[in-house]
Amino acid sequence: MTLESSAPDRAERRNRVLSIWLVRLSAIVLFVIGVFYWIRLVGIYDGPLWRFDLMPIWWKAAATMLAVLAPVAGVGLWMTVSWGVVIWVIVALVEAFMHLGFPALFGPPTPWLLFHLVGLSLYVVLRTIAWWERWRRLRRP
Repeated sequence: MTLESSAPDRAERRNRVLSIWLVRLSAIVLFVIGVFYWIRLVGIYDGPLWRFDLMPIWWKAAATMLAVLAPVAGVGLWMTVSWGVVIWVIVALVEAFMHLGFPALFGPPTPWLLFHLVGLSLYVVLRTIAWWERWRRLRRP
């Protein structure tokens, strides 16, 4: 094995390891988000609109959907399967739609939106680099 052929292999392995770390850490955060929504649905925390029966209909629909989708996305990300990222994108879009589209109903943007933006951006960068490396390898004589 020459130095020339091992450098791309190391780059691909490094990219794969970074991708796995990113999705596993994101999976943990998505589990936390899911627990947050379940706490909100069950009513463990004593605050305004922190029980399902006291929530307006728009919060009932959003909290129920996110309480299910966030942990499912976490499971998919932990297993490093592609549908985990797809569900993560859905969770991010739903939360962005809630807090950016209807701040009067759902409140101002939460820190979760920043997590989604940074995490998904990093994921896109790592996947783009992986695609570029594969493309360069195929073009090499």
